[in-house]
Order: sequence, then structure tokens, then C-alpha cells
Amino acid sequence: MIVDRLARALDDRLRLSPVARRALAKVFPDHWSFMLGEIALYSLVALILTGVYLTFFFDASSADRVYRGGYAPLDGATTSAAYASTVRLSWDVRAGLLIRQTHHWAALVFVAAIAVHLTRIFFTGAFRKPRELNWLVGVTMLTLALANGFTGYSMPDDLLSGMGLRIIVSVVESIPLVGAWLAALALGGEFPSEEMIPRLFVTHVLLVPAALVALVSLHLGVIVRQKHSQFPGPGRTEHNVVGSRLWPSYALRSLALFAWVLAVLFALGGLVQINPVWLYGPFEPAQSTSPAQPDWYVAWGDGALRLFPPWEFRIAGHLVPAPFLPGVVLGGLTFLALYAWPFVERLCTRDRLPHQLLDRPRDHPVRLAIGVAVLTFFAVLVVAAGDDILARLLRVPVYDLLNTFRVLVFVLPVLSGALAFLAARALRRGDAAGPGELTRADLRAARRPAPRRKAVDAPERPARDRPGERVEMWTEDGVWRWRYRDEPRRSVITGNQALRSEDEAASAARLAYPGVDQVVVPGPPPPPPPGPLRTALRRWGRAAAAGSLLVGIVLDWRRNRRRPAQDRATGEGAAPRPESRDEAPTGGGPT
Repeated sequence: MIVDRLARALDDRLRLSPVARRALAKVFPDHWSFMLGEIALYSLVALILTGVYLTFFFDASSADRVYRGGYAPLDGATTSAAYASTVRLSWDVRAGLLIRQTHHWAALVFVAAIAVHLTRIFFTGAFRKPRELNWLVGVTMLTLALANGFTGYSMPDDLLSGMGLRIIVSVVESIPLVGAWLAALALGGEFPSEEMIPRLFVTHVLLVPAALVALVSLHLGVIVRQKHSQFPGPGRTEHNVVGSRLWPSYALRSLALFAWVLAVLFALGGLVQINPVWLYGPFEPAQSTSPAQPDWYVAWGDGALRLFPPWEFRIAGHLVPAPFLPGVVLGGLTFLALYAWPFVERLCTRDRLPHQLLDRPRDHPVRLAIGVAVLTFFAVLVVAAGDDILARLLRVPVYDLLNTFRVLVFVLPVLSGALAFLAARALRRGDAAGPGELTRADLRAARRPAPRRKAVDAPERPARDRPGERVEMWTEDGVWRWRYRDEPRRSVITGNQALRSEDEAASAARLAYPGVDQVVVPGPPPPPPPGPLRTALRRWGRAAAAGSLLVGIVLDWRRNRRRPAQDRATGEGAAPRPESRDEAPTGGGPT
């Protein structure tokens, strides 16, 4: 009741009902892969909630502090305030370790969800017109997520994070001319500086999160404006979205996913230890940890630094250190290629049409091969970041393993890309339903030259020009209803809303099937003709009802006919009526 009154009061003043009605009627596709973006969104919510709690206890300062707390090996030791507060937060603050580990796990899941979501968009072609803007926003969000993860990883000022920060500083300083200036600007002086931790803190809790929230809002706004893409299927065209409405089905499903994401993150934070900084010790420039491993999302950079030869050269007399090529050039080219891919593919394929329906990965063998090769390349770099651990486990010299990775990082991407290309072509040409059903003959046939490439499909005609496709509206019991009919495909989808006017019905149908002709039919759609069994049962039922009624009438007539005779029979020996007794003379006898 209170909520209803509050909603009415707001609607009277702000006129929100048309906007809310239109928003609640938005249709979302039902495919599971569309939930990857929501996992990233809910991980960001978990990061913000747990980060606020951690901010209350974290001391973002490089000044010396004496640790006094529950971790006995460091009790009384002098460390930086950032490290001492991190250990105190883990050992002495109630639920501090749970929240800190949940925050770290949420960061890992957040970056992973963005990366997988971006991969899905790449292989299905969801970046094509008109969604290039959202692709650029997504790549920027991935960049900011990597940056924020690394700044948060470096803030505790432990020995492991200090080593990672020192590596990044070396990479930045390797940039010719401006490298040293950029590093000093970011850290407030020469590494390690007194301003290092405060600047990382401001970047981690203020600048990058604000930019991420703004980009998420822009990303969702563009989706609402452009609608979701969808996979091909019955009733799905380039002009509609088939799925579940926002309210209530999709909203309840999304809330359940939110609860699951929080449950998994807190379970990981409570049960799986991550980043135990008290074991690493405080950062000392003269010390290092071994074996030291970064988080997975920056491990590819560490692997590239390990594999790349220590080549140094000069440009205009300036020495370019060895970390420049694997650290700056490789990372720069990677994100430059991500930003430019939609435009490069449009230039190569000359496909400038808007696309609502997604591709299957097999439909574009070249795109699939390039994507698989790039993913394989970075997977080898990630594994190479743990070459010291692998060498110890395999009991082989680490330099032999390093040389092996230097070969694999070039060979495996070529092999995996070629195999993906052949598999996609075989799936397109053959009858196999999936990669598991491919045979050698299919792969051998896929090696033959492709037939002449078809020209880009002609623009799909608007829906109103396709015969047999329309939206029907009619009145039923004082309300308006509508349904979509596609005669060639024999597809009929009926709206589940009862609307008050023809305009509302037309608006709802136009939202789901834009551009489709709308017609008003005289009445409800005719029901399907009954079958012979149903017709026979209906006739027998009518005959039985008529017979029962006739029998009841006859029995009632006979009962009424017998009643006067019974009344006469009982009236002869009946007692005198009361008024007769009153009229009888009274004597001296007993009364």
C-alpha cells in the first residue's frame, strides 16, 4: 500500500509511468551467454561493496608504522603504514580477512567475465554495425579493469606487489624520451617514493571506479537504445528481439544470478586463501620473492618479458631498454588491434549493413582462425609466466623450458589457427553438427579451395515488404490483444498483455516487432476445428443432457400427480383442525 501510494505520488509529479512501462516491456534474449556481461556487472557491485568496507581500515601511507596485532611474527616490527594496516585488517579486524579475500576474488572474476564476454562478442560478430561504439566501450572497460586490478594488487606494499610494481615501472621507463617522466608523474618521484601509495590509492578507489561506472552506464544506455542482438532462430529477424520481458521473468532470473555471484564470491573469500601478504613480508627493494606469480590477467605480460630476448637498441641516440618491445609494443599493439578490429573487418569484408542476428563462429573461418591463434598466443605467455615453477615440478633446467616456450609461442598459434580454419570450413560445407562429428574426409575436403566467395548479402528488405508477416490486433472482453504471425514460417507468437486501447496494443507490438505491418482483425482468432472424437463427445454430452432433463421432467410430473391422492388418503383419518377444537363446548370434565 505504501509503495503503491509512493509510486502514484511520483508518477503524478514526474510522469514516470510511460517510461517505466516501456522499460519493463523491454525484451531480453534467453541465451545463457548473454549472462556473462551481468556476471561482470554483479562482480563490480561486489567490488564496490567490499571496497568501501576495506577503505575504513586501510592506511594509504608509506610512512613507518610499528605493527601491533595478532600476527605474532610481525608484532613489534616497523613496516610501512599500508602494509601494517593490511596485516591488521587480515588478522585483527572482524571479518576483515573475509572481505579482503572476497574483494580480491571479485576482481579476478570481474576481469575474467569481461574477457569472456568480449570473446563471445568477437566470435559471434556482435561488434558489427550498429554496435561499434559498445565494442569500444567494452575494450576501454577491460583496459581500466586491468589497471584497477594492478593498482589494488600493489597497494598493500608487500614484497610480491612491490616486485610487480617495480617491473611495471621499468616497462614505463623503457619508453623513449618520455618514459622516465611518465613514471615520475605517476609515482610522485623516483621509485619507491613517498607519494607512491597515496597516488595508487586515489587511482584505485576514485578515478578508475568513477570511469568504470560511467562506462557501464553508457554501455547499458546504448544497449537499451539499440536493443540486444540475438542468435538466429524461429521468429527471429533483423528487426525484432525474441526472448523474455524485463518484468517479471528476466528480472527475477537476473536477481537469482546476482545472489549466485555473491554467494560464490563470498564462498571463495571464506574458503580459498589468496594473496597472504603476511607470508610475503613488507617490500624491500633489495629483496625478492621466489617463486613469485602475478594475477592471471597480467601474467601474459610477465611471460612476454621472460621469453623475449634482452635486445637493446638506440633511436636517435637514445637507448631503448629490453622491456620496451615485450612490455610496451606488445601491449600497445594488442589493445590497438582490439579497438580497430570492427573497422578493419568492415573494410576487408565491405559489409556495412546493420546486423541484429549474430553469426555462428563457423560462419567466418578467417575471424575464427585469427581469434583462436591470438588466444593461443596469450595462453602460452600466461603459462610461460610460471616457467620457474614448471621447471621445479618437471625437474628440468629452467633455460631449456624457456627455449621450449620460445618455440611454442610461435608454433602453437599457427597450428591452432589453421586447425580452427579447417574445422570451420568443414562444418560449413559438410553435414556435421559439431566439431566432435568431423571426420578426416571432412577436414581433407575443407583444404580444397573455397568456391567463389558470395557477394555480401543484399540488404534485407523491411519487414513490411515481406509477404505473410503481420501483427494482428483485436478486442476481447473489453481489452485489446495482439499477436505476431509469419505465414511462410508458420510462426505465431501471441502477446501476453491485456491492453486498454488500440494505441497501447500497437505500441507494444511495434516495440517487439518494429516495422511489421499491423492490422485489426474483427474478433478473436478462430479456434482450431474440433477433431472427430471431440465432436462425438460433444454430441453425446448434449444427448445425455437432454435425456437427463427429459427424465427429470417426467419423474417430477409423476410425483406431482401422486401427491393429491396421498393427501386425500391421509385427510380421512386425520385429527380435527385446531379451530374445531376451540369451537368444541367445554364441560365439567378435565380440560
